[in-house]
Amino acid sequence: MLCWGNASYGQLGLGGIDEEIVVEPRKCEFFHGKKVCDVGCGLRHTAFLLEDGTVYTCGCNDLGQLGHEKCRKKPEQVVALDAQIILAVSCGESHTLALNDKGQVFSWGQGSDGQLGLNNFEECVRVPRNIKSLSDIQIAQVACGYWHSHALSRGGQVFSWGHNRYGQLGLGINGQSISTPQIIQSLQGVPFTQISAGGAHSFALTLSGAVFGWGRNKFGQLGLNDCNDRSYPTLLKSLRSQRVIYVSCGEDHTAALTKEGGVFTFGAGGYGQLGHNSTNHEINPRKVFELMGNVVTQISCGRQHTMAFTPSCGKMDAFGLAGNGQLGTRSTCNRKNPAPVKGPWGASNSSMDTDSESGYCVKRIYAGGDQSFAHYCTANDKDDVRIPDPHRRICILNQEIIHKWCNYSPGRLPIEISNEIELVFSSASCLNGSFLSTSNPDHYSTSSKCSGVDLSMARLLLHRVVQQDHHEIAQQIAASLEKNLIPRLSNSPPDIEALRLYLTLPECPLFSDRNNYVTIAIPFAKSLLSLKETPLKVLGNWWSTFEPPVFQRMVELYKGVVVYLLQMHKMGIPSVEQRIFTCFLDTSLRLLEILHTVSERAGHIIEYDKFYIHELDDLIDIRNDYVTWIQRQMYPLGQDGVVTLCRYPFVFDAQAKTTLLQTDAVIQMQMAVDQAQMQNFSSMFMPAVESVNPCLILIVRRENIVGDTMEVLRKSKNVDYKRPLKVIFVGEEAVDAGGVRKEFFLLIMKELLDPKYGMFRYHEESRLIWFSNKVRF
Repeated sequence: MLCWGNASYGQLGLGGIDEEIVVEPRKCEFFHGKKVCDVGCGLRHTAFLLEDGTVYTCGCNDLGQLGHEKCRKKPEQVVALDAQIILAVSCGESHTLALNDKGQVFSWGQGSDGQLGLNNFEECVRVPRNIKSLSDIQIAQVACGYWHSHALSRGGQVFSWGHNRYGQLGLGINGQSISTPQIIQSLQGVPFTQISAGGAHSFALTLSGAVFGWGRNKFGQLGLNDCNDRSYPTLLKSLRSQRVIYVSCGEDHTAALTKEGGVFTFGAGGYGQLGHNSTNHEINPRKVFELMGNVVTQISCGRQHTMAFTPSCGKMDAFGLAGNGQLGTRSTCNRKNPAPVKGPWGASNSSMDTDSESGYCVKRIYAGGDQSFAHYCTANDKDDVRIPDPHRRICILNQEIIHKWCNYSPGRLPIEISNEIELVFSSASCLNGSFLSTSNPDHYSTSSKCSGVDLSMARLLLHRVVQQDHHEIAQQIAASLEKNLIPRLSNSPPDIEALRLYLTLPECPLFSDRNNYVTIAIPFAKSLLSLKETPLKVLGNWWSTFEPPVFQRMVELYKGVVVYLLQMHKMGIPSVEQRIFTCFLDTSLRLLEILHTVSERAGHIIEYDKFYIHELDDLIDIRNDYVTWIQRQMYPLGQDGVVTLCRYPFVFDAQAKTTLLQTDAVIQMQMAVDQAQMQNFSSMFMPAVESVNPCLILIVRRENIVGDTMEVLRKSKNVDYKRPLKVIFVGEEAVDAGGVRKEFFLLIMKELLDPKYGMFRYHEESRLIWFSNKVRF
C-alpha cells in the first residue's frame, strides 16, 4: 500500500512520523504481505479492509469513527467486527459503515444527524452496531456522504438516511434529518450498479450507464445545467449516451468514468479539481481533454482533488488542491490540469517485480479527505477491478445463477435457493437488469428506440429456469410474480430502464399456462395498461422493433387469454364474478388493441389476420354483441360493466365480419323504415312535412332495366338505399313482391355481368355485387 497527503491525524497509517504532510507516494509498511480489498477515506480518518474480512482503521477518533480506542497513528483492527466477514467499508466526515458477507450493515462514529441509521441521534457511537432495520434486507453496497449514508440492496432498492438539509437523501423533502434507512421510492424498478455520495450530494448509476443525481448543487456538482438543489433523483440527460461505468464524488465536485476510458468532471473547480486548466465551476459534465488518448480505468475524488489511473501505460494523474500533498506531485502547488503522481509506476502488461525499484503495478486507487492511496500488487496478479464483485451488485438472472438453482435434486427446494428466486422475481430492478444485450449496439445504447434487451437470451433463460423437472422453482417464481412483483409495478417508472420487464416477462412459460392467466398474465396486462402515456409510447417503440415471431408470441398469448375467458363464461361463471370477468376480458382486449395499433403503424409487423380469433363464432352471439354495441353507441351508459367484442373489430375473421355485415344490414333497413314511418306520422299533423314511402321503389322497363335502375338510384338519397326494395315492372302487375324482386335481380345481374359493363363482379356464395376496382370484401 502506498499513501500520500495529510498525515496530521494519522490517517495515512504510517505510524508516528514527524511530517504532517506526505508529498509523494510512500510505502505503508503495516500492509506489507497483506492484501487490501477496500479502503474507505473519511475527512480525517481511514478504514482498510483486508482479504480475510477484517477491518483496520486509523486517523482522527474524536467522535468514535475508528471503532476502537487504540493508537490512531497506525492501522488497528476493529475487534468488535472480528466475528464478521466484512466485504466493503465506507467513511463519511466522522462516521464509518461496514458491510458483511450476509448483507448486514454496521455503523459507528458521529450520529448527531442520524447518519448511523440506528434510529437515534446519538452524538457518537464508539463501537460498531448493526443497523437492525436493514437486517432482513440483503445489502450489496454502502456509501457515505459527509453526514448522510446510502445503501443499495441486492434487490435493487436504494436506501438513505442522515442529514438532509440539501435534499441529499433523495426523499423529496429538505431540512429534516432522518435516523432510519428509508427507501428512495422514486428510484424503484431501475437496475442500479453503483451508489456514491459526496459532501452533501449523491449519485446512483444504472447498469446501462444512466446517471441520477440529487442533493446540494450550489456549484453545479449535479451536472444539471443549473445550481438548484434537488430533493428528488434527477437524470443527467447529458451523460445518457456516454456509457458511464463509475461515478466518484468529492466534497462539491463529481467525476464520471466512461466505458471507453473518458473522464467527465463537473461542480466546484476553485482549486482546479475539475482538470480543465481553470478554477471555474462547471454546471454541466465536461470532458477532461488532457486525459483524452488515455484509456482511464479508475477515478477517485478526494475532498477537493481528483485522481485518474491509466493501467496500459502505468500512468497516474492527479489535479486540484495540493496544500496537504494529496496530489503526490512532490509539491503543495495546486494543479488545474492532470499532473503525474510521482512514483515508479509499472504498466499493467509489465512483468517487472514490484519489489524492485523499476515500478509498482497499481491495482486500485483511493482518495478521500486530503489523503490518497494506491494498492499495488505483483504483476502476475490477474484480478481486474473493472469486473464488478458479484456480491456487491444487484442479483440478476443469468446462466450461472440458473445453473445453481437447477443443480439440486428435485424435491424440497433449499431455503437459500428459494430466497434467491424470490429476491429476483419479486424485484423489478433485478429483472430489468437481466438479459442485457452485449451485441452491437450493446445495452449502453438504451433509449426510447432501443431497449438494450436480448430477447432471445431472455426466452432461453426463462424456459431453462421453468422446467417440469423442477416444478418447485416454477411454483416459487409464480408466487413471487403474483404476490410481490406485479402488484408493486409503478404506472410512472422513473426511467426507461424500468420498462424492460414488460418485454421479457411474457417470454416466461408461466404466462402461457392457462392456470396462470388470472393470477399472472391478466394482472401483468393491467399493470401495462395503467402506464402513463410516455412510458406506454416507449413500449410501443420497442415493440415495433420486434421480429414477427416474437411479436406474434405476445399476440397469441393474449388471444389465448381472451378465448379462455370466453370459454369459462360460456360454461357459466357465477353472477357475483361477472364484474371481474368483464374487467379481465376488457384488459386483455385492450392490450391486443395496443399491439394491433403498433403493428399497423410499423407497417404490419404481422399480417392483420394474425389477430383474428377464429373461435368467436362458437363462443359469443355475434349478432347480439353487435346490437348491444350499437345501443351503447346511441345511448352511452358509462361504465355499465358490459364489454362488446365489436369495440375490437380487428379480432373478427371473415366469417364473423360477414355475420356483422348481415346484422348491420337488417338493423339499418329497420331504422330506415322506422324513420320513414315516423316522418309519415308527422306529415299527418304537419303539412310542411312530406310523406315518404318506407320502401325504395324501382319502376323499370324490361327493355331498359339497367338504365332505369341507375336513373332511380341516381335520384335517391343515401337513406333510401337502406330501405326494403320494391320492384315494379312497367305495365305489369306484381302479385308476389318477393318473386318480382328475385326476377329483377336475375335480369339485372345478367345485364351487369355482360362484358360491356366489365366493372361489376358477382359472388355466388355471398350474393354480393361490387365494383371490382373500388370495394373489397
